[in-house]
Amino acid sequence: MVDERQSLLEFPCAFPLKVMGRAEDGFAQAVLEVVLRHAPDFDAATMEMRASSAGRYLGLTCTINATSREQLDLLYRELGAHPLVRLLL
Repeated sequence: MVDERQSLLEFPCAFPLKVMGRAEDGFAQAVLEVVLRHAPDFDAATMEMRASSAGRYLGLTCTINATSREQLDLLYRELGAHPLVRLLL
């Protein structure tokens, strides 16, 4: 039986990672540091940032060159455990 999660993506691929957190000093930098640990070829200049309508939250999109399911799992695990991250898609 084929694992469905593995069949959805073919590696390597461009993978958009969406991270939401409170708009506070250091949030974007903290996310960038985690992303670069797992995807060292990520270009920080391509990180997209969007503030919520009230300006209390910041949404970041980092499109990485994903090389494996393991890489994505480790990245999601570390970002999900980060105290500044509120939502991860």
